[in-house]
Amino acid sequence: MKQLYLALFLMTTVCFSLSAQQAKLSGTVKDTSGEPVSFATIYIKGTSTGTSANIDGVFTLKVDPGTVTLTFRAIGYKPTEKTVNVGGNEALNVVMTPESYTLTGVTIRPNAEDPAFEIIRNAIKNRKKHLTEVREFGADVYIKGVQKLVGAPKKFFGRDIQKTLDLDTNRKGILYLSESQSRYSYQRPNKIHEEMISSKVAGRNNAFSFNKASDLNVNFYNNLMLENVLSSRGFVSPIADNALFYYKYKLLGVSAYNGESINKIEVIPRREHDPVFRGIIYITDDSWRILGTDLYLTKSTGINLIDTLNIAQQFMRVDKTYMPSNINFKFNGNVFGFKFEGYYLGVYNNYDLNPNFPKGFFTGEILKVAKAVNKKDSAYWVNNRPIPLTQEERFDYVRKDSIAKRKESRKYLDSLEKVNNNFTVSKLLLSGYSINDRYDKKYLRLDPVLRSLFYNTVEGFGIKYGVTYTKELEDSKRYSIRPEVRYGFSNQTFTANLSSSYYYDPIKKASVNFSFGSGIYDLNRYGTMSLFSNSLNSLLFERNFSKFYKKNFVNISSGRELATGLQASAAIDYAKNFDLANTTDYKFVDRKDREFTSNNPFTPTADTRLFPDYKALTLSAVLTYSIAQKYITRPDGKFYQESRYPKLQLSYRKGIKGALNSDADYDLVNLEISQERISLGLWGYTSFMVSAGKFLNNAVVYYPDSKHFRGNNSLTSLPDLRKFQFLDFYQYSTDHQYFEAHIEHNFAGLITNKIPLIRKLKLEEVAGFNYLTQPDKRNYKEFYFGLQRLIFRATYGFAYDGNKKVQQGFRISYGF
Repeated sequence: MKQLYLALFLMTTVCFSLSAQQAKLSGTVKDTSGEPVSFATIYIKGTSTGTSANIDGVFTLKVDPGTVTLTFRAIGYKPTEKTVNVGGNEALNVVMTPESYTLTGVTIRPNAEDPAFEIIRNAIKNRKKHLTEVREFGADVYIKGVQKLVGAPKKFFGRDIQKTLDLDTNRKGILYLSESQSRYSYQRPNKIHEEMISSKVAGRNNAFSFNKASDLNVNFYNNLMLENVLSSRGFVSPIADNALFYYKYKLLGVSAYNGESINKIEVIPRREHDPVFRGIIYITDDSWRILGTDLYLTKSTGINLIDTLNIAQQFMRVDKTYMPSNINFKFNGNVFGFKFEGYYLGVYNNYDLNPNFPKGFFTGEILKVAKAVNKKDSAYWVNNRPIPLTQEERFDYVRKDSIAKRKESRKYLDSLEKVNNNFTVSKLLLSGYSINDRYDKKYLRLDPVLRSLFYNTVEGFGIKYGVTYTKELEDSKRYSIRPEVRYGFSNQTFTANLSSSYYYDPIKKASVNFSFGSGIYDLNRYGTMSLFSNSLNSLLFERNFSKFYKKNFVNISSGRELATGLQASAAIDYAKNFDLANTTDYKFVDRKDREFTSNNPFTPTADTRLFPDYKALTLSAVLTYSIAQKYITRPDGKFYQESRYPKLQLSYRKGIKGALNSDADYDLVNLEISQERISLGLWGYTSFMVSAGKFLNNAVVYYPDSKHFRGNNSLTSLPDLRKFQFLDFYQYSTDHQYFEAHIEHNFAGLITNKIPLIRKLKLEEVAGFNYLTQPDKRNYKEFYFGLQRLIFRATYGFAYDGNKKVQQGFRISYGF
């Protein structure tokens, strides 16, 4: 196999070279001690055409026959030029000399300010000029991503890690290897468009790389970088306007190249735990430009998920300015004993600083991945890959791609499914049992039994159980069918329903859904708490918070994108609704100071009817618009990115009187404006939602059709910006006008990061405000503050009716 692969490699290389009439220069870049110079840049002098060496210092570069001068650059080394007379494929080995930075002519007096400070001040003065001097450009970008596991426990949750992750006997190996080539276009202030030309992912022949050139666009001329990436707050640039408050600097030396003096400056944090970099930055005299960076972020700066991130960036001259030639993100970390490391390398080629983009070139589409980008064969990559693979990477591609090809066969998939589909009682009880047929793309999943069990005072002990069948079609289309049954042993009521959906256009996010049957549902259409949480509260604490009703129904709905950022959905629903009452007061623990309340939230001590049995034919429609929505287009769908602007949602719901004997007669209109994670720099981020609505007609509005709010009577809940902290689940639903507002700010460790020991927990401070007014609950307000970490949150708050405090206490939230 290896001999065959090598033969194909040589044949395709020769054929391509002859057809393209180009020669290939290849070789190694090493230092004077014989060690490879990793990721050195190699460019044809006077152009922006070039490449980068790989981690072993090996490079290849296509050039036209004739005399060519190459420039070799690497951080910490003297730039080296080589002139080569190219007639055919050539081998070229280069030795680079470490740069000698001297302090000759620089006077440093005791207790005097280091000369680096004056250089930095000049760089800060020129920051905005360098940030904005290039109005637009286009460039070819090659990206390689490698993630490796370098250590792992033998077992994790009882599973053999070596076999599960396909590692070697030392539990090491490449987890992810991908490459992509794109044409990247940019226009100030923030317009981008990228078109992926080719994509390859080891072991995933039909997958598309998630590489994005904009993700590598780290510009140290900005004041803050990497906001909402590795930290909610972002990190301060060494030449930010306020950089002198966060950094100290030390001039390590000065060197000269092409008539320019290059200052090597050490960047030193003033405080260990500030969100800042440390390392080396290279700045030229006179123009005060950044010529290179070798900067680090560590755990002490508050980065999440990884321990260390190194950003090495090199620039090259393009016309009268300097543009990035390559950028390398190297990282490592340790999570639950899994030690990992890796890098993402971006190489920029063929800059055009005067692209003259046509009108309408920039839209909301920031990345387009065409259908055929992952269909390029090995011959294409052999001849077009700008950075040679290492021996480890070549082996990973060959092994994983051959395995992936074998996995596509019916025989292999059948044998695999025979193991995966093996039935065990523990699967059925705890995690659910699946029967998969990946060859025909058919999947059947049975719900876990234990999660389907519940208890409430209306039904007693019960089970809600469903089975989901999914069939994947061509072009990422799919349909699913789910039957579900529910039975309560106390009220001896059996309900069953069937729901189905057909997702027929992934680009337009278009689907149609149909469901019918019967079921028991929460009186609050937003829900109050999970069946499991309500069961625990009822059985252990004698708190039956959730209230229920029954309905028989038929529902048809559809949704699709009308334009970029504009989603529309519509539904028609016919239901017969039934009031329910408690049928049991069983509990594990009898609390002497408590009693279960009735299923009518307005008469807690008596099970009076909340509403008569009635029929309702309901029509609803929703328009949602995200301002300046950005998105990625891939063959498997259209993926919206988090917008920098608010989202507007207009909804309308109508109860149609008379048709099909419908009793409902109302019209409800609602407008909502919301936005998540509005960045405030080092102060964290803010999220908000405001909503106003009115029943234009409320002739017949029974309780299930009222406007409900996301209340919270329980000590625990799921985190939700739209959820009140103390508002009753049911008491203040309305059939009149209303206005609600929610605003929350996350300080992202601004305070806790300054407290010893506490900072290790990486806690984030939150503070928020909720407001509601409607005819029966005027000027209701809540204030709260607390701490959160990942999916857990603890807050303390106060609730006021007007100016009267009505409640206060703790609330705990969890995201599972």
